[in-house]
Amino acid sequence: MTMERLRQETEPVAAGLDPKALARLDQHFARLVDEGRLPGYLVAVARHGRVAHLTTYGHRDRTAGLPVETDTVWRIYSMTKPVASVAALILAEEGRLSLSDPVSRHIPAFAEMRVYESGSGAGLRTRPAGQPVLVRHLMTHTAGLTFGFYRSHPVDALYREAGLESPVLPGTDLATTCEAYARLPLQFEPGTQWNYSVASNVLGRVIEVASGRPLDVFLVERVFRPLGMTDAGFHVTDEQAGRLAELYGETDDGGIAPIPGPPLQGRPRLLSGSGGLVATAHDYHRFMEFLRRGGELDGARLLSPGSVAAMTANHLPGNADLRTYGSPAHRFPGNAGVGFGLGVSVVVDPAVTDTPSAAGTYGWSGVATTTFWVDPRHDVTVQFMTQVRPRSSSAVFPELRRLVHEAVVG
Repeated sequence: MTMERLRQETEPVAAGLDPKALARLDQHFARLVDEGRLPGYLVAVARHGRVAHLTTYGHRDRTAGLPVETDTVWRIYSMTKPVASVAALILAEEGRLSLSDPVSRHIPAFAEMRVYESGSGAGLRTRPAGQPVLVRHLMTHTAGLTFGFYRSHPVDALYREAGLESPVLPGTDLATTCEAYARLPLQFEPGTQWNYSVASNVLGRVIEVASGRPLDVFLVERVFRPLGMTDAGFHVTDEQAGRLAELYGETDDGGIAPIPGPPLQGRPRLLSGSGGLVATAHDYHRFMEFLRRGGELDGARLLSPGSVAAMTANHLPGNADLRTYGSPAHRFPGNAGVGFGLGVSVVVDPAVTDTPSAAGTYGWSGVATTTFWVDPRHDVTVQFMTQVRPRSSSAVFPELRRLVHEAVVG
C-alpha cells in the first residue's frame, strides 16, 4: 500500500466556511506553538466530505527541527476506541457476537464478578454482581470497570495494588491483562453509571475471541485496508518512524518537554483496543468519512447505516448526560449536555454544553491532545492532531470547538 497524504479539496467559501474565522483559528493555535505550549499541530475541517481547510504549523520534533507535515504519524491514544467499536459492530452484524452477550461468553474470567459495597483497603466489602457485564456495557463505559490513575474511589486503589496504575499489566498480553481486570471488583453494578475505563481493552479481547484473529490482524483486514487507512496500526515501520511525531508532556511552568511514549518499533505484545493505535490525518479523515457516510466509503461498505446510527446515538438511560450519569470523577461542567454512544461521545443538549455544539455531534479525543468530531447537522468533520500529554484536561478542545463553530456560515 502506498502512503497517502491529506489534501485540501475545495475552498472554504465554496464549502460554506468563513475564511476570516478560519484564519482566527489558525492564529490562535499558531500562538500556542509560538509560546511554547504546543510543539506543532495539524487541523483539518471538511464539509460535505471535502477538506476545505487544512493547516500544519510548528514541529513534529522540536529538537530535530522537523516540521509537522500532512503525512506526520501521530499517537492517537483513545481515538483508538471508536475504531474498536466499529470492529465489534462488524462482528455483531455477522452474528459472531451480540451487544447483549455477557462478556463471560467470550472471556470466562468475567463469569462471577463482584461489586464494591463499602469500605476501603483491607476493610473493603463486595457482593456478587446483580447482573452480568455485557458487551454493550464495555462499548458505553457503563461496565463498572475503572482506571487505577483516577485516585477517586477505593476500587481505583485495588487496580494500583494489582499493578494496573497504567491501564495494562506491564509485560503481559491483552488476554492476561483482561483476566487481571476480572479479578478485581466492579465499581458499581453494570449499566448503572458511566465511568471511562479499561473497558475498551476488554472489548479488544472480545473482538479477538469472537473473530479468531489477533486484534491488529482483524483491524488491518476488516477496517484499515478496506478504508484505505494506509498508515494506521499498532506499531511503526522503519519508514514511518521518520514521520512519527515526538511526544511531549506539560511542564510546571506551562511549557512542554519531550517524554517517553509507548515503544512503537516492532509489534507490541499487548494490543490495546483502548489506546494503542498510531495514524495519520489522512487515515483518520478516511475513518471519519466512513462514519459520516453511514458505514460506507468509496464503495466499501463495512457497516449498515443502522449500525452507525446506533453507534452515534446516546445510550445513557433517559438521554442522560455524562455529568449526571457519570461517576463522581466525571461530574464536571464540560460533561453537561454530552451523552455517550458506542465508543463516542454524543451531544444531546446543546443548550447546556460548555462550547457551541450541534445536537447529534459525535466524536472523541486522545490523551496527547488529539481530537475529532462529526457534526451531522452541518455536515462538518473536524480533526486536530498534536502530541502533548497535558497535566490535567486539555484547554485546547473548547477553544477549537468554538472557533470551528464560528467558521460554519453556509
